[in-house]
Amino acid sequence: MRHYQLLFKRITPTLSSSSIRRSFSVSAAAAAAQKVERPRRSLFSVPGSDERKIQKATGLNADAVVLDLEDGVALDRKEDARELVVQTLRQVETGDLSFGTSELCVRINALETGSLAFEDLQAILPCPSLQTIVLPKVELPSDVDFVRRLVEMIPPDNQEETRDLRIIAAIESAKGMLNLREIAETTNQQSSSSLDALVFASEDYCADLELIRTTAAIELLMARSQLVTTAKAYGLQAIDMVHIDFRNMEALQEECTRGVEMGFTGKQAIHPAQLDTIHQTFCPSAKDLEFAQACVTQYESTTAAGKGAVEVHGIVVDAPVYKWALKIVRRAEQAGMIQTI
Repeated sequence: MRHYQLLFKRITPTLSSSSIRRSFSVSAAAAAAQKVERPRRSLFSVPGSDERKIQKATGLNADAVVLDLEDGVALDRKEDARELVVQTLRQVETGDLSFGTSELCVRINALETGSLAFEDLQAILPCPSLQTIVLPKVELPSDVDFVRRLVEMIPPDNQEETRDLRIIAAIESAKGMLNLREIAETTNQQSSSSLDALVFASEDYCADLELIRTTAAIELLMARSQLVTTAKAYGLQAIDMVHIDFRNMEALQEECTRGVEMGFTGKQAIHPAQLDTIHQTFCPSAKDLEFAQACVTQYESTTAAGKGAVEVHGIVVDAPVYKWALKIVRRAEQAGMIQTI
């Protein structure tokens, strides 16, 4: 039994009684409705203890800003960081601070820390401006289930509103990779909180497996591919590893390109200079978008006439190609390249 599971047994009676008084319900219609996909070309991490960097992140236009309470914060600053993150969330609610269109996320401490993780969740879950929890070092499906249960027990202050809180699970170990399928199966679109994406945390993964980290990242190819395959099988986004040499833009571009080719949805970022390259690379190219739009238009016209395939620019477009084209068009819409029809 993991440490946090023992903790949960101790705190459940207290939480349960308070949650009865503060309970909120999700309508059947809302729960059954498919959740809107949030664009996450970039997942930009900011130390939760650094007010200056948090302020700077408000103007960076990252798809998702992650206020980090875990690795980015020294052990003796954990409490200060938690207070600053809650203060930031509250300022967003009052309109004193805005991250624009960026999704507002918080990475809590790993569940294996016990009280640190629980205190993080206790502090941030009442904040209505919280959109996503990034859960580090996920190794078991029960890790995700534990967080989901706490989300249901600790509603937002404005409990009259339906909560749409997403969970992003970071895979950082051999055990997490071996249990990847079971972790992905915790996806539950009927809940007020659902697993929405998988993140590959390369540096922790390398440390756990004692891999030799190389520029080409050949040693990580199987793990990255497995994460993408599992994510797509369960309708989840796949977020690629961070590029730690943040001054090397050429290497970042190469790594982004490989990530797109492998099927990743987006990439983690640790420096503002990385965002433009990540955003541009994880958008469809003008050439691909033009071809995809032509595929969608001509295939739909052809199938409406009772035919099953059509030739576009010398390429036979059938159902699988049409499916690919629809995804390209959707990505372009999310990136603001074209208007949503």
